[in-house]
Amino acid sequence: MNSWWYDVVFAGRVLRKNWFSTMVILISLGIGIGANTAIFSVVDALLLRPLPYPQPDRLAGVWLHSPAIGIFRDWPSPGQFVDLKNENQSFEQMALAQIRPVTLTGREQPEHLDGMRTQSALLTMLGGKAQVGRLLLPEEDAPGKPPVAVLTDRVWRRLFNADPQVIGKTIVLDGDPFTVVGILQRGFRLSGEVMPAEGPMDRVDVFRPLPLAADAASSRRDENYNILVKLKPGVTVQQAQADLNVMASRVREKDKRGESFGMHITLLQDEVVGDVRRALLVLLGSVGLVLLIACANVANLLLARGSARQKEIAVRTAMGASWKQIARQLLTESVLLGALGGLVGLGVAQLSLFVVRAMNPGNIPRLEDIGINGSVMAFTFGVSLVTGILFGLAPVWRALKVDLNTSLKAGGRAGQADGGILVRRHRLRGLLVISELALSLMLLIGAGLLVRSFVRLEAVPPGFSPDHVLTMLVSIDGPKYQERKQRAAFFHEVERRISVLPGVVAQGQVEPLPMTGGVGWGSINVEGFIPVAGQELQVDLRNASADYFSSMRIPLVAGRFFDEHDTTDALPAMLVDERFAKRFWPNGDAVGKHLWFDPKKPFTIVGVVGAVKQYGLETDGKIAAYFAQQQFPSGGISLTVRTTGDPAAISSAVVQEIHAVDPTAVVFNVRTMEERVHDSLARQRFASTMLGAFAGFAVLLAAVGLYGVMSYLVTQSTRDIGVMVALGARSGDIIGLVMRQGMELAGIGIVAGVVGAVTLTRVMASLLFGISATDAVTFILVPMMLAGVAFAATVIPAWRTTRVDPVVALRDE
Repeated sequence: MNSWWYDVVFAGRVLRKNWFSTMVILISLGIGIGANTAIFSVVDALLLRPLPYPQPDRLAGVWLHSPAIGIFRDWPSPGQFVDLKNENQSFEQMALAQIRPVTLTGREQPEHLDGMRTQSALLTMLGGKAQVGRLLLPEEDAPGKPPVAVLTDRVWRRLFNADPQVIGKTIVLDGDPFTVVGILQRGFRLSGEVMPAEGPMDRVDVFRPLPLAADAASSRRDENYNILVKLKPGVTVQQAQADLNVMASRVREKDKRGESFGMHITLLQDEVVGDVRRALLVLLGSVGLVLLIACANVANLLLARGSARQKEIAVRTAMGASWKQIARQLLTESVLLGALGGLVGLGVAQLSLFVVRAMNPGNIPRLEDIGINGSVMAFTFGVSLVTGILFGLAPVWRALKVDLNTSLKAGGRAGQADGGILVRRHRLRGLLVISELALSLMLLIGAGLLVRSFVRLEAVPPGFSPDHVLTMLVSIDGPKYQERKQRAAFFHEVERRISVLPGVVAQGQVEPLPMTGGVGWGSINVEGFIPVAGQELQVDLRNASADYFSSMRIPLVAGRFFDEHDTTDALPAMLVDERFAKRFWPNGDAVGKHLWFDPKKPFTIVGVVGAVKQYGLETDGKIAAYFAQQQFPSGGISLTVRTTGDPAAISSAVVQEIHAVDPTAVVFNVRTMEERVHDSLARQRFASTMLGAFAGFAVLLAAVGLYGVMSYLVTQSTRDIGVMVALGARSGDIIGLVMRQGMELAGIGIVAGVVGAVTLTRVMASLLFGISATDAVTFILVPMMLAGVAFAATVIPAWRTTRVDPVVALRDE
């Protein structure tokens, strides 16, 4: 124990004596370990840590899919829920739920809340407990019971000041009274990541019963519900899926569905992770490469330091120190460096997570759960220990090869035992530099692919002009808006008031708004088109006002836009996008044709408009058709206001005009359209930015490593250079020798990096848009750039050879 403590104390003295190189090492390790810690904390929260619900490995959601008609994930109906409940063999509990925004009125200002109608089993499955009052009761799953509501702790504190007397009081939701019967425990949350909704949702604020009537089994086309299930003990997801496949075949026969119709089950953990898993694993692998590069760099620094300590090691050996004692001392120094680097890394990780939260990337769910906890601390400790041992092996191996006689004969210049300008005399250092360059190139190519992919994605036309457009969601509910004409009159007056505001060019209304995640598809029949039996035509259905297209600058391709004649009393009109028109009327004669949901009520196509990227720039979505908002006015819709200046500057004026029409109208999610488009690219932007940062740091480390090795070789080869100059070698010859050897290292590293990148970038294929994983431009330009960096890192040490005075060099020898 005393011997171990002596090694630690001696290591501390050595590190303090060489404080400058120690600081360089700690900074390198701190960034490498910190980046790994930060990314691992994300991986821990999303992939390793279970969801905060009881037995989360048994909780799952059930979805529909019909690939033949372009539906790969759809919400089930009450009828399908009844089928599953009556026939399944795999589920211990089931609950039907429907997520819908609600408006809380009866207060000074109306409030928008994310609401859920559900059955009592849902909160039980998720471990919900009431801190005040009670939760939903099983008898409230049937109709005929008084309407009740359960609030989350967050809403209870924000809107009711955590008043326990709210229990038993009546609140008004969407114009209807509900009795508050309970408050959920603090910390309970159910977000759109766990139970995806048809529209954007943050987290559920209020829960209400969802009673199923006796005829619920016949409700088979109302497919906008979630089904949450809890697997029976011992039942695997694969067994549950086999059970679902059997039930799906019965549903196909009952509903005359196409052969591609099916059901699939997804664990809630996978719902949360979604398509983030691969991006996270790529980033985790990337920071692992950064750490390896940092280790190689530190190993090179320690080798250089070790060369100066050869006489010390020789003296200790001559005085009786065994090779085990020498190795233990050197490993203690490197492990101590690793531990100190880990402490620096924790600080870097905290700073990195702060930056990540500030960026608020859309590809990281459960962002508030990400942090430095016990598991992350243990990971950091383990990485620090392994790192210390890893980069400490090189100087240990080098020390064991010290020639005792040569080192002691060298007087005070032990370092000259390594003399010689040729890299082959320093194979280990050369190998470390080659490894750094190869790993750096792999990261650079990966970052280059993501950046080029992101640039191409940003250049995709969205089908509308997002600049100078203000957007907001407006919701009206209650008895006075039960009739279509009442809702139409409200929005007509809002339109009139907003249109005369200074700076307003055009304004419109639409639902769902592009780039918000809102879903609105359905089946439709097209004149002259006979679908395959059981494979109904599915299209995106949107509700738009007459001026929406001009406010968003969506072009008119044929026919006309909606106008003042398309009212609730007129024949129903529709617009279709150009992809819809080209599919069914490639000759351009879509105007005047008919679509229908009910054969007795045809819709006439009055115009063809440009196609819009509804769900994101990377996908085309389905073909689309638009209802006239004037004919089918919705109680909740998005406003789009085009302005001549900064759209955010008039947001308060627009909201005032809406409240002037009706003070109870709820206005929320006020943002510019440019912000929405920007946020829709958050996932790709975050991945490319992070990988680019890692690659930049890796290149910096590799350049420093190459510079350090070549500088060391020049310093150690002073005598050889002096002899060469004395024998008549010109400066250019010596510079060429050093440059050639430096670029040889770089060339080998670049070739190895390209080979490695060809293999590893295939993992990134699903993260790319518009380019392949072996994009030729990236694989040519990035190695050329790294070669330029290597040239710059070599040319300075090479130039220093011209300053060697042969007389001084030979006299010193």
